Parts: sequence; structure tokens; C-alpha cells
Amino acid sequence: MTGYPWLVADVGGTNARFALVEGPGRPPARIRALPTRDHAGLAEAAAAYLAGLDARPAAGCLAIAGPVADGRIRLTNAGWVPDSVDRIRAHLDLPDLEVVNDFAALALSLPHLDPRRDLRPIGAASPPAADGTAPLAVLGPGTGMGVAALVPVPGAATRWIPLPGEGGHVDVPAATDLEIELMRLLRAELGVGNAEYLLSGDGLTRIHRLLALIHGIKTAPLTPAQITQADDALRAEAVEVFCGLLGSFAGNVALTLGARGGVYLGGGILPRIADTLEASGFRRRFEGKPPVEDFLRAIPTALIVHPHPALVGAAAHLARSRDTSFLEPV
Repeated sequence: MTGYPWLVADVGGTNARFALVEGPGRPPARIRALPTRDHAGLAEAAAAYLAGLDARPAAGCLAIAGPVADGRIRLTNAGWVPDSVDRIRAHLDLPDLEVVNDFAALALSLPHLDPRRDLRPIGAASPPAADGTAPLAVLGPGTGMGVAALVPVPGAATRWIPLPGEGGHVDVPAATDLEIELMRLLRAELGVGNAEYLLSGDGLTRIHRLLALIHGIKTAPLTPAQITQADDALRAEAVEVFCGLLGSFAGNVALTLGARGGVYLGGGILPRIADTLEASGFRRRFEGKPPVEDFLRAIPTALIVHPHPALVGAAAHLARSRDTSFLEPV
């Protein structure tokens, strides 16, 4: 019998969110977000969360925004130094602890999301269905850009294999003259045309600044939250360019992974601009890839509106690795 509670976490470049799963079939609870900048590393952030609780976890799964390989971890967009899973286990005195990529956890959450409550269709009549008949893809701009797939394993009961990667670091999918000019300026500034440098929170700020340069407009530096208010023409154009690039990027992901089951959109930015995203050129750009428009037209896209899907996925990972139940797939 697997002991409870379980410690689960979703650790990004800006915030580390922790929670407890307090029993079989229970969703993550006692959720708390801690700024990553306030802690020396992942072990210290997890210890700070646990210090405020009256419960000691029996097992844990920490999902981080970066690669996990050979017992080593690196948080891509935070100031933490590379760390080892063994050190984190020792620091927390929690031998039954796993560390996984955050988009692997996000992918594992997909079968447990309620299409009626947790998803918003974008450019399609119905949201994706994680019914085990086809691969799924999930991507999301936040502090960085994450990408993962979820592949079904045929059998009496559907099981899934998450395939995380570093897909946010592919080249910018520029398709218009304006986007090509943005990429030229990006490469002149940073030396590379990395998609994450435009499709992220900092990327939205960069798009706004580079558009101002292209148009010869003087503007003060703005935060992503200020830009998404889109209350002037330059901000509105920055958001539209962002959504168009995201559509092309998502279409590339769908084609690369064969994600006929659907493409899910996560991250911290898109829920704040859901109406704008739906009205933008996102879906047109997603489908607009001759000669495979029909293939892409059949793939639904949906925005994840569940507040903490990666925590759900981290708990699902623990349940999966222990061959026990978590939340029944919807």
C-alpha cells in the first residue's frame, strides 16, 4: 500500500508551486506558490514549503522547467545552479522522491482534465479527447516555452508514455515579411533565432520592443501583463504577432509528433488572453501549411484553463509509477 501524503510540485523559472495529495483519488491540495528567486535551489524551496505543514510526505514528485537526465537537473530559466536528485532527496530526507520535466507532468495531466471544465476549444467545435486512440501534444509559453507529447500504449487499459523535450529552442517559425524582419533583429541581438526568445513572457516584451524599432516608435519598456492589455495599436500588434507565431509553432509541433488526438495549450500567458487568442490568426496559422492543411484541420486545439495541471500530472506520475489509482481519466 502506497503511503500518503504525496508531495507534488510544479517548478518554473519564476514560481515554484507545491501541494500535497492526501489520499487515493484526491486532487492536489494545500497549494502554495514560492518565488524561485527567494530560495537557493529546489531542495531549499521544497523544504520551505514543508516547514509550514504538519504533515510529512511519504513520497514525492517534483516537476521542473528543464531537463532531467542521469540524476542531474537544471532549471532552464532560473538562477539556480545545476543540482542532483540525490542531494534533493537527502536534503528533504525523502528517499521516495522523483524529479521529472514539468511538461512531462503537464502531458500526464491531459487524460485527467475535464473537457467541460478544464479546457477551452480554440478554433474547433470541441476540445481534444484523450481517449487513447492517438498521440497528444502540449505546449505553452510562460517564463520559457515547453513542449511535450503523450503517446498511448495499446492494451486492455490505456496507458500513456510522456515524451518531454526542449522543443521551445527550435528556430522561430517566421512566415510573414514582418516576422522575418523580427527574426533578423533577434539574430542580430542574440545571435540565434530561438523560438522561445519570442514565444514566452520575455519574448512578448521583446516582440513589442522590436516592433517599436521597426515602426520608428518611441515606447517605454512594458511588462507582458501591460502588453496583454492591448490598449494601443502597438501592444495589440505585438499580441497578434505573438499569437500568429504561436499558431505556426503549434502546427509544427502537431506535424512533428503526429498529434492527431489534439494539441493542448498551457503556460502562464495564454489564459490571460484567451479571447484575443481565439479571435487571432492562431488557428489559421496552425492549419496553413500546404500541402497538409487537411491533416491539421482535423486536429483540435484547446487552451488548458485548469489552474494547476502540472500538479495533477505530477500526482499522476506517482500513481503511474506505483501502478495505483489517482484520478480516473475523464
